[in-house]
Amino acid sequence: MDKSMLGDLDSLPEEDKIRMSSMIDQLQIRDSLRMYNSLVERCFSDCVDTFRRKSLDKQEETCVRRCAEKFLKHSMRVGMRFAELNQGAATQD
Repeated sequence: MDKSMLGDLDSLPEEDKIRMSSMIDQLQIRDSLRMYNSLVERCFSDCVDTFRRKSLDKQEETCVRRCAEKFLKHSMRVGMRFAELNQGAATQD
């Protein structure tokens, strides 16, 4: 967890800080799981057409790999842009 997220919580009692830190950690875990589930659902829907065999065929495997790479690159880019915007907003204050 980012220490700056707790910067405004210095006035709270220690017990409340711990509780807030725990809540933030849980939210981050939930968001990570949501992103992972979204990735799996999207790539599966886009790439897997039939259920002829247990394993993916070469075309499906290539599609899933490409889909996952694009999804993760997009997520990283959005995260970096969000961080830039937050930093810009913090310096304007």
